[in-house]
Amino acid sequence: MKIVMVCITLLMFSTSVYAERIKDLADIEGVRSNALIGYGIVVGLNGTGDKANSSPFTISSITAMLERFGINVRPDISKLKPKNIAAVMVTAELPAFARPGQKLDVTISSMGDSKSLRGGTLLITPLMGGDGQVYAVAQGGLSVGGFAVTGNGGNTVKNHPTVGKIPNGARIEKAAPRGFFAGQEKVTIMLRNPDFTTVQRMKNIINKRMGKGIAKAIDAGTVEVWNVSGDAIALVAKLEQMELQTDRAAIVVVDERTGTIVMGQGVTIETVAVSHGNISINVTESPDVSQPYAFSKGSTAITPNTNIQVEEDSAKLVVLPRQVTLASLVSALNTVGASPSDLIAVLQAIKAAGALHAELRIM
Repeated sequence: MKIVMVCITLLMFSTSVYAERIKDLADIEGVRSNALIGYGIVVGLNGTGDKANSSPFTISSITAMLERFGINVRPDISKLKPKNIAAVMVTAELPAFARPGQKLDVTISSMGDSKSLRGGTLLITPLMGGDGQVYAVAQGGLSVGGFAVTGNGGNTVKNHPTVGKIPNGARIEKAAPRGFFAGQEKVTIMLRNPDFTTVQRMKNIINKRMGKGIAKAIDAGTVEVWNVSGDAIALVAKLEQMELQTDRAAIVVVDERTGTIVMGQGVTIETVAVSHGNISINVTESPDVSQPYAFSKGSTAITPNTNIQVEEDSAKLVVLPRQVTLASLVSALNTVGASPSDLIAVLQAIKAAGALHAELRIM
């Protein structure tokens, strides 16, 4: 039987070290987006909206909206059937430095039992930030990349019809609080993956390019750079283009659900011998019928008959030398003939033996 192994190796055959820009490694403190959220109503659905008995909040929303237009429907509220209306949550990201008048993309998600938002129109919906203030207002026709069709004999659903988008569907009404100014005293750089070696190299390259003492490493993920020119915009532009060699920890990531293994270039092992063999046990039941002799006082009985077969594959013993490269490690483990699940067990055993010099992360 051909064994298929799902194994992804990063930089497997590469020994070169490449420099990366600070812009691709870190963020600037004070430069960030802000999450926005709002509650709204989608109208114009073709009978795929919320049901009145299971989504009472939709009825309440319709009643409140109509009352704002001077229409009183409370005496007949029990007769409302919102099959063409759906209650939704509207979410968006307010980018850093966004100004009033600019537009945002919004995502609309059904929060009731609507079957599809296809063809619907979102009514004007205020979008609030974490501080409870309104920063944008959304409205427009939805773009849904799926559909749901229901009939008496069955139904068909394609993709996810209860989530849609409105490109440029929200207009910013208020700018987010600013956390970055051109005249600020210093600029703080934050590594996305904190590492002592990388942050030290970053500090050194900044001091080499801009002058001794300009940059100071605060911890494994933070470097502070003094804004001696008084122009933080120009300073950040220079910092982003500086390049340095990064250093990353040796990590092996294992997903037991999918059999996926991801290994970085820095993974090495000590001298270890690996043997792999599968044991298969097959149990079959073949009950027999026992008939008594003629004219005897016995009765017919069923007697169990169990057949057990044990098969053990011939194991291969492979010796992996000390400081083996990643390519050799993967090749040797493939030679053992392990399936993805078996290969995961082999890596766990090597780690338990103290021979695997890497962090083993099980997802």
